[in-house]
Amino acid sequence: MEQFIVSARKYRPGTFESVVGQEHVTQTLKNAIRNNHLAQAFLFCGPRGVGKTTCARILAKTINCQNLKETIEPCNECDSCKAFNQSSSFNIYELDAASNNSVEDIRALVEQVRYAPQGAKYKIYIIDEVHMLSTSAFNAFLKTLEEPPPYAIFILATTERHKILPTILSRCQIFDFNRITIPAMVAHLQSIAGKEKVQAEEEALHVIAEKADGALRDALSIFDQMVSFSGESLSYADVIKNLNILDYEYYFKTVDLMNEEKSSELLLLMDEVMKKGFDPHLFLGGLCDHIRNLLVCKDERTKDLLEVAESAVQRYQEQASRLSAGYLFNALQVASNYDSSYKTARNQRLHVELALLKLAALRRALKLSTEPVIEQTTQKKTSLKSEREEKTPEPPPVAPTDKADNTNNTNTSAPRKIIPEAPKSSIPAIDLDFNPEVKPKEEEDNSPKAISLPDTQGTARVPLNAEMVVKIWMEFSDQMEKNGKMTVSSVMRAARLNLNDRILEAEVNGTHSEDLISEIKTDLMAFLNSRLEAEISGINAKAGTVESGSAKPYTYEEKLRHLMGKNPDLPEFMKNLGLELDY
Repeated sequence: MEQFIVSARKYRPGTFESVVGQEHVTQTLKNAIRNNHLAQAFLFCGPRGVGKTTCARILAKTINCQNLKETIEPCNECDSCKAFNQSSSFNIYELDAASNNSVEDIRALVEQVRYAPQGAKYKIYIIDEVHMLSTSAFNAFLKTLEEPPPYAIFILATTERHKILPTILSRCQIFDFNRITIPAMVAHLQSIAGKEKVQAEEEALHVIAEKADGALRDALSIFDQMVSFSGESLSYADVIKNLNILDYEYYFKTVDLMNEEKSSELLLLMDEVMKKGFDPHLFLGGLCDHIRNLLVCKDERTKDLLEVAESAVQRYQEQASRLSAGYLFNALQVASNYDSSYKTARNQRLHVELALLKLAALRRALKLSTEPVIEQTTQKKTSLKSEREEKTPEPPPVAPTDKADNTNNTNTSAPRKIIPEAPKSSIPAIDLDFNPEVKPKEEEDNSPKAISLPDTQGTARVPLNAEMVVKIWMEFSDQMEKNGKMTVSSVMRAARLNLNDRILEAEVNGTHSEDLISEIKTDLMAFLNSRLEAEISGINAKAGTVESGSAKPYTYEEKLRHLMGKNPDLPEFMKNLGLELDY
């Protein structure tokens, strides 16, 4: 019975041309050999199974070939090539640093470097997994690596470059190996399947390539495993069954049910997936990948980012054409949020089912959020007004004198401030009739204020200019005062505003006032943009010296300074009474 050889060894590349997916490395090495510019040390680094050790062996074989071809490939006919193919070459040494990582092992290697090659031009030392060497071994290797004999070449290979000492890295030419792409891996698997006379479906090879995660050696190992199960015919169904991969048909069906808002059928589909032995987290993660693929299909420029079989691309495009990009983006955000919090959930099945129910209701939620706000009719406004008038007690009748008439005219012409209520938002509404240049009197502040106003969504927006910005700013200040934030209101009233190309600059008194404005910046900016036709892009608060003007003092320090400004003898008076000037 003939001994079986795994595909990773049987079809291991023997020339630079047969190396898969590392053309940037092989072409550089071939040019170095052609121009006789070989370095004294090479470092091959990259993920597992991408051809680092293979390229090291091909390089060692090629530079000692006695009949080198014009394409800079070994001839496989000279004594050096035959000895290499039979693993009996005295000029090529391979050392596994994972099991030979001590100082004694490196000293033995250094002793061998002293002897010249036998029947060849170079003596090559291949050290695999070089990052496993101890620090002492690295230090013992430094001098030889920096100044080797002219016939000695060192080729180091590692998967963890960051563990190698910088002094070693500076003495080597470094080559970074890439992960093997899925198309290149599928093409290589197809060629091997043809040599092995295996009928393999393209979708099956795509699943194997995706499972390998960029490592060609892993892909070949999975290929051998699948061939052992299915024989000479390798189908998509056999591959997903053996690799415990959920069929993408479930994901297409899930998105269709989400779009049709069929929550009950989504739960039944989830139950069917679990009865087949699949983990709910696997299903949720696969759904995120599927929605991502649908988003990629929305644009022709990103369609090439799809890493699926050609037969599946058309299905992705067909389903993506029925869904909007905004819907897919929100669905991906919901699914990824539930995916990231899966491990912290106590009932993980319920956690995934909640995610599916939320996705089923997503279209309805987006529709409600984008519906325009319907303005109240005149009849409804009139009825609401009459209700308010009924609840408000009528003032006593006033004699029809000239003085009374003048008083009434004054009261009606004065601006009436109304404090808004926004039950769905923490941002207050604005009264467009408010005039920031008219300062309220202290007597008026103590009078009762009305606290009813329609929602801000039904109020017209105003143009973006300095006057309107100041007006809305002062309205927000009034709201802060009514909410009990006297200090914030005082700081806002004393601020000097400047509108500079959609950037609102506010100069305030001191760093403390600057911090207060920074704390409310988010709500303040949202408040301003909710009322302006063109939104401002930022609010910059900076500390400076601003005259308080008519701003009222609220804190103890402000009140004390205010009194001292009017009464210069106040400090002496307080000192006589034994009071401290704490400001």
